[in-house]
Amino acid sequence: MKYILYARKSTEEDDRQVLSIEAQLVELQEYATKEKLEIVASLCEAKTAKEPGRIKFAEMLLLLEKGKADGIISWHPDRLARNSVDGGKIIHFVDRGLIRSLKFPTFWFEATPQGLFMLNIAFGQSKYFVDNLRENVKRGLRQKIRNGVWPGWAPVGYLNNAKTRGIDVDSEKAPKVKGLFEMYATGAYTLHSLANWCKENGLVGNLGKPLVIANIQKNLQNVFYLGLMKWKGEIFEGQHEPLISKKLFDKCREVMAKRGKKKDIRKHHFAFLGLLKCASCGCSITAEIQKGHHYYHCTKKKGPCQEKHFLREGALTEQIKSFFVEPRHGESFDRITKRRGASKRGS
Repeated sequence: MKYILYARKSTEEDDRQVLSIEAQLVELQEYATKEKLEIVASLCEAKTAKEPGRIKFAEMLLLLEKGKADGIISWHPDRLARNSVDGGKIIHFVDRGLIRSLKFPTFWFEATPQGLFMLNIAFGQSKYFVDNLRENVKRGLRQKIRNGVWPGWAPVGYLNNAKTRGIDVDSEKAPKVKGLFEMYATGAYTLHSLANWCKENGLVGNLGKPLVIANIQKNLQNVFYLGLMKWKGEIFEGQHEPLISKKLFDKCREVMAKRGKKKDIRKHHFAFLGLLKCASCGCSITAEIQKGHHYYHCTKKKGPCQEKHFLREGALTEQIKSFFVEPRHGESFDRITKRRGASKRGS
């Protein structure tokens, strides 16, 4: 039989589980040599198996489906799958005869009903381990929040302390972050101008990325800078040192709320503005006030226009009224059209 060697570690970070892949390869190659197994391909992957969608895993199944290999060598069934979808695919391939053999140095398997049953149990245990670990992590995060310790990445102006597992003030960035709040509270600075200020003064995020408008807006609304923590929609008191006062934070929220309201920038309100087009050139009709009266005329945005006269709003109103002529009893459509035309000529 021909085998595919599959090794996997659970994280994509290069500095974590560094020796995991290397150790698996050495152990599996020694195992293959001892058992005299022919390896036609070696696939390594640095991705968790708790969710389906691994690229190398899919490539391995494709090779098996094409008949390029007959079996898999892996360290343990949990290297192949920790979710129901991928585990079910392996078992389904065994049922179809696409996988004739599975070899594990730490687990026994034969393509028999008993072997499939034990493999199913092994995949189920792997999934249970992931699910149980997830719940334990969530419980730990909730307890950290109750204790006033932020469980995630610290916002700009603070630093995660790897030793104490707490949050420390970033002595270099904290004054600049406080300056952002103070500038915005004056109402003289926009989010765009604050983003430029951050760029000029070298204020970047904790990952070294520049602070864009969305980041700044989010930070100005973050209660973390008050010494509080918002987690799952609830507010908790934190142990970290606040950077700003409640008064300054409320002032920033007030400025942001005012700027968020839609403003009416129109100086004048003309009754027919935006409704009419010039009959000669097709440009929009604009309006202006002269000696207390409203006058309408062509904008002439497309160039010179033969319509050089202004029309007072009262005269325009009469023209519009004359267009809406109500039919008289028994009057024909042609008669209505003629009467409407006469009304227009009279205006």
